[in-house]
Amino acid sequence: MTASAPPRPRPWHGILVATALPLRPDLSIDYTAYAEHVRWLIANGSDGVVPNGSLGEYQTLTDEERERVVRTAIEAAGDGDRVMVGVAAYGSAASRRWAEHAAAEGAGSVLLLPPNAYRADERSVRAHYAEVAKAGLPVVAYNNPFDTKVDLTPALLAQLHADGSIVAVKEFSGDVRRAYEIAELAPGLDLLAGADDVLLELATAGAVGWIAGYPNALPASCAELYHAAVKGDLGSALPLYRALHPLLRWDSKTEFVQAIKVSMDLAGRPGGPTRPPRQPLTAEQDALVRAATEKALAEGHH
Repeated sequence: MTASAPPRPRPWHGILVATALPLRPDLSIDYTAYAEHVRWLIANGSDGVVPNGSLGEYQTLTDEERERVVRTAIEAAGDGDRVMVGVAAYGSAASRRWAEHAAAEGAGSVLLLPPNAYRADERSVRAHYAEVAKAGLPVVAYNNPFDTKVDLTPALLAQLHADGSIVAVKEFSGDVRRAYEIAELAPGLDLLAGADDVLLELATAGAVGWIAGYPNALPASCAELYHAAVKGDLGSALPLYRALHPLLRWDSKTEFVQAIKVSMDLAGRPGGPTRPPRQPLTAEQDALVRAATEKALAEGHH
């Protein structure tokens, strides 16, 4: 078990695991397994969790399921500041309602994608984040231009921060050069690594948190990697990063949910199937994920 990390200055700092959602064979949610998973992650070095993100298959959940997932995560975490709730929705009003629900349940922050029903312009993006910020919780922007087709550029992030709408950004563009421009244009905006396979590069560039996928399967080793990376201890971080990278890079692939769940299953965690339209990995993909996971487990990563 990994020793507890020092207190975080803000709820969105540190390692926050975008939790996969354990599903039974009939695709119903196993809330008991999910609660146990949240407790296990925190006991093994994670600072908190992010329920109802893409890895949690929020798009396939009913409103009742989304509400219960949030409640389960907060109860299991034992501290609302450890929970950053994903509040993405097609409409700004719906996202604000989810943020208000998160606040009512006691969450410490929320994670918000830009409008994703269409390719929104800058005016719409700013209005969207301003609306959700009215719920009163700190808002972490999620820049995923691949899925949303809306790019939260450093200049736009600086504007959103100046508007008072966001406190941090989960940076998933994969372009690590942006870290330096964000720091120049919005020095008060916190940078969080948003893709597992650029963690070391973004930590070196000043990231103060990691919204992570692969700790769902290997939390202790991922925590060791994160703390070495943010301390600038490359002697420890680089060999570990190289060892884990065959898995970490799956976090940036379209099939990241399925891949992480396969790794969880192999690591003895409650992963299970995914809901349609996500399909199981192809035989070739499955073999690659299994080989990389088994190698990591055999080398003592956990």
